Amino acid sequence: MSRTVPIAGEEVAAVLRRVAAVDRELAAIPRPMGTLHKGDLVDSLLCTSEDPHSSREMFDRLRWGGQVVCVTPDRHQAVRHSIQLANQGFEITQPVKSVSRRPWGLPIPLFGKQLWYFVARKLLLVQPGRITDRFTYHVHLERGSAEGGEQAYVVVKEVPTLQQVTARLQSKWPELPDDVIEKRARKFADKIFPVFLTREAAILKIVNRDLPAEYRHRVPKLLKMEQDQNGYAQRLYLNWLRNGGEPISQLQFARQSADLLRVLHDEVGVMHLDLRLDNFVITPRGVGFVDFGSAVRVDEDLSKSPMLTSLFEELMHTSEIQRMLLKMTRSGQVTSQAICGGLHKVDKAVDYFYLAVQINSPHSNPELKSLIRYDKQSREAQMLAELTARILRPEDPSQPAVRSAADILRGIEQIEQALAQTQGSAAGA
Repeated sequence: MSRTVPIAGEEVAAVLRRVAAVDRELAAIPRPMGTLHKGDLVDSLLCTSEDPHSSREMFDRLRWGGQVVCVTPDRHQAVRHSIQLANQGFEITQPVKSVSRRPWGLPIPLFGKQLWYFVARKLLLVQPGRITDRFTYHVHLERGSAEGGEQAYVVVKEVPTLQQVTARLQSKWPELPDDVIEKRARKFADKIFPVFLTREAAILKIVNRDLPAEYRHRVPKLLKMEQDQNGYAQRLYLNWLRNGGEPISQLQFARQSADLLRVLHDEVGVMHLDLRLDNFVITPRGVGFVDFGSAVRVDEDLSKSPMLTSLFEELMHTSEIQRMLLKMTRSGQVTSQAICGGLHKVDKAVDYFYLAVQINSPHSNPELKSLIRYDKQSREAQMLAELTARILRPEDPSQPAVRSAADILRGIEQIEQALAQTQGSAAGA
């Protein structure tokens, strides 16, 4: 937004009262763009003609599903900017409107000043025209209704178009000939992505059915599936586990994550196999996991399907987690034979290995940074780091004490008890 006539604070306040009256989500005053620090992500932004920013900057500063309130004295500027955002991964939730601010509160139109404003919500995970390795499917929010009508948006996860896959492959391997890129893109769009999306739907049905009731709100719920003529999933509709709520401690993050993984492994019988922080959420109802596209049932025999055998063999050599495990094994950072045994394999060890790593770097994902209280120098962080070291590099690598998510959970509970005793002693001193 370009700079124009200055806007007084009380005039912006009038706009914010108006937008909050329509959408209670905006009752919390949006953060002005100019007050954000590097890496900050927020649920609502305020952008005025005095504090101009590009659509890309707004997109990057908002959490998924967050909203921006744009305010300007120029109606044409407001209209142009709303159209621009609508084409850049946003939905206009409150169209361009005006608020009049008259001097001394008197109805004197000729001497009044009009402000124009609109509100837009970030619907996409990746802005159009940008390429990222973080996400493979086309994922966006869509107006819908969850159970009880409490939620206005649902998550839509769909197979990307051939053009989207081609653009990504060209970005990753620009040296490859066009015909090779096209062949690979067709294989992904027509076969690989539909297979994994179909598997995700099947796994979610099991998880939604078998998770104990107190954990079910911490994983996506499959609402609907659309299939192609061959029966493969093309589009899934899921409830939205929105990041937000009061920040939790690093210890709470670790405990809830380990507990959920324990239940998935031991009570549901499902391995996630892609527990990057991108696939964690922190909601007011607890830490959750999303993206079960790589998940496998604990008792599943993949060898019965030559296609699945081939796909998972490739995945277990190329995934980010497997590449890290290989690197850390070679460097001696991982010596536990229980974990090393999961190298290039579909194994529970893949999950609890990466969980042990993630609980010590909870701020590496910007979406979660403001939701986890983390101080690397704190006693809490140091004890969790020591636990991770024992998991990855046990005294006896051939007989590690930690061999499961349940073992990790017990280690975290022991840290909780030790910290509670220390705090109790300090309070009584």
